[in-house]
Amino acid sequence: MKLTSEKLPKNPFYASVSPYAAKNQQFFQWKKEKTDHDTHAGLVDKALPLLKERIRKGDPLAYFLRGQLYFEEGWYEKALEQFEEIKEKDHQATYQLGVMYYDGLGTTPDAEKGVEYMRKIIDSPCPNARHLKFAAAYNLGRAYYEGKGVKQSNEEAERLWLIAADNGNPRASVKAQGILGLYYSTEEPRELEKAFYWHSEACGNGNLESQGALGLMYLYGQGIRQDTEAALHCLREAAERGNVYAQGNLVEYYYKMKFFTKCVAFSKRIADYDEVHDIPMIAQVTECLPEFIIRGMAMASFYHARCLQLGLGITRDEATAKHYYSKACHLNPALADELHSLLIHQRI
Repeated sequence: MKLTSEKLPKNPFYASVSPYAAKNQQFFQWKKEKTDHDTHAGLVDKALPLLKERIRKGDPLAYFLRGQLYFEEGWYEKALEQFEEIKEKDHQATYQLGVMYYDGLGTTPDAEKGVEYMRKIIDSPCPNARHLKFAAAYNLGRAYYEGKGVKQSNEEAERLWLIAADNGNPRASVKAQGILGLYYSTEEPRELEKAFYWHSEACGNGNLESQGALGLMYLYGQGIRQDTEAALHCLREAAERGNVYAQGNLVEYYYKMKFFTKCVAFSKRIADYDEVHDIPMIAQVTECLPEFIIRGMAMASFYHARCLQLGLGITRDEATAKHYYSKACHLNPALADELHSLLIHQRI
């Protein structure tokens, strides 16, 4: 399970900026004035001189805002330089440095240094660092789970994720809540009731991946009483929001229920995703793990191929069916082999 960094918490940050914004409306106007004549690049060009002027006047917040603007634009070398300059005075800069060194953004990856910065956030007694601690605990848990920068330890990862999740607090790390759901449902011995609890908390706080996971738990009665109606509600909502794994499982459900026309129409759209370009984009937009996106695409490809092979809900076309079978095998050989075995035993 390849994890990703927790983003810098937004709401507390903007709350801390609001007094500044009230006094310096001109600076924040560039974010609001998105007219037809203003391109994104133009807005950035307007922001940088304003930030430079605020820095010249000694505004400490402007230093971080310029670094964050560089970071969001993907100018990581400039962002790193800016954050390094103010790391002793700004906890948000320290946090971003931890992410950048761990992930190798704008610098050579240095997991140990990334871990060091995350520990500084967690151990800081300063009230201004409080809103960052949940995200830092998630990232430090990620380091322990992956064994990068620290000795690998599932137990320590679990402990830190529980701190980050803060019993389902919506202001805590929702990503940690979702990861705990996955952790308890995949690590042996599986603890499915705990998995259901954490996926429920994460889903209630907007986590898309957990919404799809809840659908499957309801569908198969894992950690909760089986409830097909609740399962379809979760899966359909998650699918509409872009969860590809939920989409793939809906394809399987439609096939098993013999809704072949619906299965074909739904599966083709998913099966035709471009794995090279679409998977990273979907992962970034939905914050779903790439491995589950790939599984969803592989499921859709396999069932689309099966419908083409047998002429179910579509004109029979064995040549095109082979193409989609091959795609399923390429995307996820283990899953394709599992589905092929079910096919041989006439279970699908």
